[in-house]
Amino acid sequence: MTIGTRGSALALWQARAVARAIAEAGGPPCEIVVIRTSGDESAGPPDSPRATPGTLNVKRLFVKEIEEALLDGRVDLAVHSSKDLPAALPDGLRIAGALAREDPRDAIVLPIGSPGRGLDAVVRALGRHPRIGTSSVRRGAELKALFADATFAPVRGNVDTRLRKLDAGECDALVLASAGLKRLELDARISAALPVDVCVPAPSQGIVAIEIADAAPDAVRRAIDAITDADALTALIAERAVVRALGGGCQMPLGVLATLEGQSIAIRGSVSAPDGRRVVRASLDGNRGNPSAVGEKLAAELLRKGAADILSSLNPQ
Repeated sequence: MTIGTRGSALALWQARAVARAIAEAGGPPCEIVVIRTSGDESAGPPDSPRATPGTLNVKRLFVKEIEEALLDGRVDLAVHSSKDLPAALPDGLRIAGALAREDPRDAIVLPIGSPGRGLDAVVRALGRHPRIGTSSVRRGAELKALFADATFAPVRGNVDTRLRKLDAGECDALVLASAGLKRLELDARISAALPVDVCVPAPSQGIVAIEIADAAPDAVRRAIDAITDADALTALIAERAVVRALGGGCQMPLGVLATLEGQSIAIRGSVSAPDGRRVVRASLDGNRGNPSAVGEKLAAELLRKGAADILSSLNPQ
């Protein structure tokens, strides 16, 4: 089978993890096909604030050519960081599986040699006016509660490139996904993992998603079923349902995290004004048998509490 993926170090780690899992489960050998996407040409992350209302969803730029290869039959499956997938998939494609979730939290990374580890130590080390590198509207908005006078600026490139820019002094700290750092064996660079009550992660952060065409052969479906982590896939469905119910925008300052225990889902979410002055939070429990309904219910609760006002201010008509 052929696996379509982007060519970054993290994307290749994910594709190789899927190929290895398929082989260990007794499935066929896999060939990894690297596909350069439109988003790669601009070297910015999918949650960058570069898009303006009415333009192509930025996340679509990072998967467009891979999804075209799926639809054309040039690859059998595609592997993605699921938080980078747009809320709505093209007709004829669907998410068929997911690997076990890695740590979903965001992490603060300080330059090499910086003293202190843990959130309190990091806050003290950064002082009152840090320059924090993040291209995520959500991360900047949520971190205003910790760093009211910080300057937030985009830092482009893959993980290694952004770490080099940090160590070269272009910013005082970076905010990155813990999952990516851990998968690239860069755990030692994590100065502090952000508690979810401080910074609710991006929807489906830490989950590797496997996408296929509706017309995929049964052999492909069986191979993916054999390696799919049921909890991760259920959480993915619930969290993506929140995104769709709230409008699915790529720049939405939305955090969502679902956790599972037995037959129950506990899900929490936050919608933040970009300046961090207003944050709407909600949480609830539901049944894992219908994760989409649980996600839609959380979205309705966020809207009831005032998230609609924040979201409408981001995309005025």
